[in-house]
Amino acid sequence: MNLGSKKKESPDVNLTPLIDVVFLLLIFFMVSTTFKKDTAIKVDLPEASSKQIKQKKKAFEIVVDAKGRYFLNNKEQLVNQKIKTMMQILSKNLGKDSKKPLIIRADSNAPHGAVVLIMDAARQLGIVNLSIATTPSKAKE
Repeated sequence: MNLGSKKKESPDVNLTPLIDVVFLLLIFFMVSTTFKKDTAIKVDLPEASSKQIKQKKKAFEIVVDAKGRYFLNNKEQLVNQKIKTMMQILSKNLGKDSKKPLIIRADSNAPHGAVVLIMDAARQLGIVNLSIATTPSKAKE
């Protein structure tokens, strides 16, 4: 019996099956993941054009200046930034006609909340024709 020094071989670890499993898991999670974008307010943004669109009905226009003040027919309206007050103003001026167009003409430096207040009040009143007035850009693309 030879009990001499026998060289011990170092164990060899094969990583190929481990890499295969990791790639399969990666592919599984990439395929099974869904990317869903939910928004609370659905907005149909208008397309910009050089032509003005003729409206069939006379539109109701509300103006918001840079300080967030509201103007109807060039008269300042005192609105306390509450949705009920804006709903009362809109329903008083638009009446029961929810198809009458509403145009929001807001200054580019107007507070975002002032415009959103009008949009939210219009949505709650069932106003379906809502536009935001813009000026045509002078830069040619």
